[in-house]
Amino acid sequence: MTEYLLIESRDPFESRDVGYYYELARGLSEAGNQVSVFLIQNAVLAARSSADVPELLALLNTGIKVMADDFALKERGITKFLEGIQIALIDVVVDHLEAGHRTLWH
Repeated sequence: MTEYLLIESRDPFESRDVGYYYELARGLSEAGNQVSVFLIQNAVLAARSSADVPELLALLNTGIKVMADDFALKERGITKFLEGIQIALIDVVVDHLEAGHRTLWH
């Protein structure tokens, strides 16, 4: 089993290819890999409790760990999140890199 960290930085409401990245995460998970997704920069807009991003909801429903950068959330004034989103420090990325996880940034 390979461990992956997929970092998403794009706003899903502006960039159509974000959905494809979420699909990549789901496909890697279905293939038996351990997958985590880290939302950073404008990607945290999808973590809002009022956001309607079906692909992200699908990730949460499959048990993929989805984290949102605390600094990016604070910068955008986001205080209410989708159930299942974990708030994390950017240190998570360093921890994954140090552990040798395959890391992709989009």
